[in-house]
Parts: sequence; structure tokens; C-alpha cells
Amino acid sequence: MVEHRPYLTILSHIILIAGVAIIALPIWITFVAATHDAVRMTQAPIPLWPGDQFWPNLNRTLFGVVQPGSEGAAVWRMLLNSLAMALMIAFGKIAISLLSAFAIVYFRFPFRMGFFWMIFITLMLPVEVRILPTFEVVANLGMLNSYWGLTVPLIASATATFMFRQVFLTIPDEMLESARIDGAGPLRFFWDILIPLSRTNIAALFVILFIYGWNQYLWPLLITTDTSMTTIVMSIKQMLEAAEQTLEWNIIMMTALLAMVPPVFVVIAMQKLFVQGLTETDK
Repeated sequence: MVEHRPYLTILSHIILIAGVAIIALPIWITFVAATHDAVRMTQAPIPLWPGDQFWPNLNRTLFGVVQPGSEGAAVWRMLLNSLAMALMIAFGKIAISLLSAFAIVYFRFPFRMGFFWMIFITLMLPVEVRILPTFEVVANLGMLNSYWGLTVPLIASATATFMFRQVFLTIPDEMLESARIDGAGPLRFFWDILIPLSRTNIAALFVILFIYGWNQYLWPLLITTDTSMTTIVMSIKQMLEAAEQTLEWNIIMMTALLAMVPPVFVVIAMQKLFVQGLTETDK
């Protein structure tokens, strides 16, 4: 039972506002630092209100030839690399997981459940555990410093396969029988019935996998030596480690601000489908 008392309403709002303020404070400081020049950011106390250098800093960060600690790569190229990597990982994981779940649920072949559990057991082998043999395979295939090398080793997902399997199991068998009566083959049933019914789940998974791919740091750091393949997350770390140079906090904070824009845009654009995909249980 929920009690509607005025002081409980006020207290809950105070707690929510305090939580929002704590979460938003680092983002606000990042934004403020991105709007001042480098000299102001070295003076105490640090500014708490925006300055007038936002557009010059943005232009310099995006199109500058040499950024501090970035070894010459422009930030727009790093954003493009991260975007390509995140999209390839998200679409690749979803496509492979949909097909593998479809095969496990709707096809009867020997050791079907054995293959499913073999896929499921791979959850116990994260990238960090198999990183050295994976690196050797990628190097032998000549995929170092390429988008394929950045994405292919991360493109399989046991979690997504399990999630789509559970979604397909909720679809009534009568739909499959109706499709057979109407003359639809397996691929027609998959494309015209299963994909539309899984739309919200696909959207929710896309948001999660896009952010997963965008935030990758260890694997891109290992297989890329060409500065033209540097990702935005690697760039921020390299800028902070440029100890021999004077740190330009306004440029670093602007880079961090730009790195947040694509994930935030994806979450906002797909918010409705994301919530539906995580909450709906019936089809």
C-alpha cells in the first residue's frame, strides 16, 4: 500500500533532485571546462560557469591537425572510427544472435541443446581471458589496423542469443502452423513474423550493444598501431597520459564531451523502444 502524504512527496523529490545533481555535476564541469581557454583552466579556483570559448575549442578539437597526446589524429576521425566500430558490433551481434536463436528454437537437429549450452558457456570466457589467442588469430588473418579486426572478435554474443531464444519461445506454435498452411518457408517466417514481433527487443539490445562497442578500450588499444584507426576512448586516455606535454584541459574536456554525444543520441532516440523491449513479456 502506498501512502500519499505531503512530506513523503517532498522528501522523495529532494532525494531525486539530489541524485540528479550528483550524477550531472561531472557532466556540468566537463561542459564548463570545454568553454574556457587553456590558461583559465590552469588558474584556481576552477570556473563553475561557462565561458566564451566553446566554438573555438570545438573547431580546434574536431579539425585540429595535432591534439595533445593524440599523435596527430584528428578527433573527427576518432569519432568516425568509434561510430563504425559500435555500429558493426551492434548489427553483427544482433544478426548472428537472431539466426542462432532461430536455429535453436525452430529446427530439430542432433545435439541441438548441446550447441545451445556450448554457446551459453562462452559467457564464462570474456575477451580479457582469450585475448592473446584471439590477437594471434586476428594477426594471422591480416586484420590488424582494420575495422574487421576491431569488430569481428567481439561480434558473437551468447547473451543476445539467449535473450532472442527466450523471446522466440513465447511466440505461439499456432503462428508457425499458420505460416506453414499459407505456404511460408522458414526464411519467410523468420523475416515476416519473427523479426517484426522482436522489434522492441532488437531495439533494446541495439542500445546496449552500441554503448558496449562505443566504450571498448582494451581490444582497440591492442590491435591498432596506426593512428588513423584510433578510437575516441583511446584518445582521451592518451591525452591524459601525455605527461611530457602541458595538459590542455579545455581540449580534453571538449573531446570527452564529444565522446558522450553519440551514445546519448542513441539512448534518447530509441528510449521508447528501449523501455518496451526490456519490460514487455507477452507477444
